[in-house]
Amino acid sequence: MAEDVKPTRKNLLRVKDKIKLSERGHNTLEQKRDGLIMEFMGILENAKGVREELSQAYTEAQRTMDIARAMEGDIAVRGAAEALKEHPEIDVESKNIMGVVVPQINSSKVRKTIDQRGYGLLGTTARIDESADSYERLLDSTILAAEVETGMRKLLTEIEITKRRVNALEFKVLPELYQIQKFIEQKLEEQEREEIFRLKKIKGKKGRESSGEA
Repeated sequence: MAEDVKPTRKNLLRVKDKIKLSERGHNTLEQKRDGLIMEFMGILENAKGVREELSQAYTEAQRTMDIARAMEGDIAVRGAAEALKEHPEIDVESKNIMGVVVPQINSSKVRKTIDQRGYGLLGTTARIDESADSYERLLDSTILAAEVETGMRKLLTEIEITKRRVNALEFKVLPELYQIQKFIEQKLEEQEREEIFRLKKIKGKKGRESSGEA
């Protein structure tokens, strides 16, 4: 590749400019990669707690549902569920983490009072209320887990992309540019030595000619 470049001062300056630009880009991408990794590790630590909370919420919801179905029957449980008039609402916004857009999920009407659930006090028992509470907590945990997991995936994808760009600059682009720079400098030095030798030869010849005339 270096041999394909014409060894001129102009090309040498161009290569040096490319090297400076690539080095700056490499440093910037390294900082971005390191920053993204730190952000990812922070979210990962939080994600462990979120996953545990989700698992516990799921187990508790299943437990209370099994009790409600066993004690009250499937028809009563299904009737209480179908009485719900105001369903949960989900609003997805975006936030920026070092140039990476990740979701921020906001929810409303998830946790409800008995009146808001629609089935009222008559015809229901504490077991159905307990099951409803558990599933509302499970839904809250699921929404939070979805936000955290999606953010982690997006950050991880960006980390991998940034790492590939850093490696490309570090192990391919910059070494090739350094090689081209070295090649041009060597050729220019050779040309300079040849020119000095040629000038000395011309000067020596003129000197001999002058002495002969004398």
